[in-house]
Amino acid sequence: MTSNSSTTQHYDTIIIGAGQGGALARMLAQASQRVALVEAAHVGGTCVNVGCTPTKTLAYSARVAYLVGRSGDYGVRTGPTRFDIQVARQRKRDIVLDFRQGVEKGLHAIENVHLLYGKAQFCGPKQIKVELNAGGECTLEAKTIVIAAGTRFALPPVAGLAEVPYLDSTSIMELGEVPSHLLILGGGYIAVEFGQMFRRFGAQVTLIEVGHQLLAREDADIAEAATKILREDGLDIHLNSKAKQARRTEDGQIELVVQAEAGEQTLRGSHLLVAAGRKPNTDTLNVAAAGVALDDKGYVQVNEKLETNMPGIYALGDIKGGPAFTHIAYDDARILCANLGEGHDATIHNRLVPYTVFIDPQLGRIGLTEQEARAQGYKVRVASLTMDQTARGSETGETRGLWKVVVDDATNQILGGAFLSIEGGEIATTVQVAMMGHLPYTALRDGTFSHPTLSESLNNLFLAMDRVHKPGKQE
Repeated sequence: MTSNSSTTQHYDTIIIGAGQGGALARMLAQASQRVALVEAAHVGGTCVNVGCTPTKTLAYSARVAYLVGRSGDYGVRTGPTRFDIQVARQRKRDIVLDFRQGVEKGLHAIENVHLLYGKAQFCGPKQIKVELNAGGECTLEAKTIVIAAGTRFALPPVAGLAEVPYLDSTSIMELGEVPSHLLILGGGYIAVEFGQMFRRFGAQVTLIEVGHQLLAREDADIAEAATKILREDGLDIHLNSKAKQARRTEDGQIELVVQAEAGEQTLRGSHLLVAAGRKPNTDTLNVAAAGVALDDKGYVQVNEKLETNMPGIYALGDIKGGPAFTHIAYDDARILCANLGEGHDATIHNRLVPYTVFIDPQLGRIGLTEQEARAQGYKVRVASLTMDQTARGSETGETRGLWKVVVDDATNQILGGAFLSIEGGEIATTVQVAMMGHLPYTALRDGTFSHPTLSESLNNLFLAMDRVHKPGKQE
């Protein structure tokens, strides 16, 4: 139900933010709690409205455009083709609206969930004031408050950037025409996904990354393999390049002055996407009134039970820092429900963190990278397999990519893996299930998998582990 009441209302739990906070509201309501759920804009959070759902919908349009362009490789002859971004945009809008309405309908159907649309601020440790979108305000009180307000776009400190017409990860999806030349500032997941997408839509794309590699979290070999694919797709990638100034030219173009290893250069494009970071929404919540501690970047500080420094106040999802993924926020909600609604003692300790970068081919990741494992003191063995060594890769004509796994030499346990290939996210999930079951790598090496599938190549990947030189042994 909804409310425009100006009276003070009392609840068991107040949740600020209806992304995965909405999932928590549903869980707690099922545990017989009365929950107030406050949302400033749209239910479903970043994922449904401006993140996962719309971006992956558009990415699949780009995938189809790519396959049409390659149809001759498979013996399929086509005539002239044209990409219509307005059709792709409307398909994206329709899917987002359907998902959002489905979430909203589900929340309205829960008797114990009170959904309010408005801007929330703390008045004290147990009290929230809501400026309602429909007008007026109300005050809410509860013994438990959960902060799930997420993050938003952050503009990096580049001279002149605020004065040029830039795009962010939301506004770029509303373009009604394909840019002739898209400049992208950043080299993370958002940058590479949109970069490849718009290249396949027909734009010239130049990507500027300050670091020495794209995808800074990844091992160098995986990042290099992904970069090679993107360059093959036609992206112009500048690494070790720091943007110093942005300006608009008299003919309406955008220029970025960039300091690179070879010296200063000026890059010019028709559009600019800024994909270089986000910031938490804590500055809108008056958390100081509740005494909630933040870190130096403004993220809510929590312990392994997602508790803040103030009793009865918790945080979930992106606003607490750490991995900014929808499935992590959902698991946060699961943990809080277990503790607050069911009296358990769940924590995020040793939680596996999977994710998929939806470039094409996908980069599926699970567990530790090789660099992280060595930094944590493990003696590791590492094996890899290129996609041109797989039967399924050859049969589908999808031979680009690299699989890599890291194993603890002392226990044969899988520590992590990166799977850059078609359906790389699904392969990473297969390995994750093995890790969850604490299976040694030999279980996958010796497993019987259906032929010819991608999964059967796990046999060869882990068989290669047996040929890897073990740490501390002579050649």
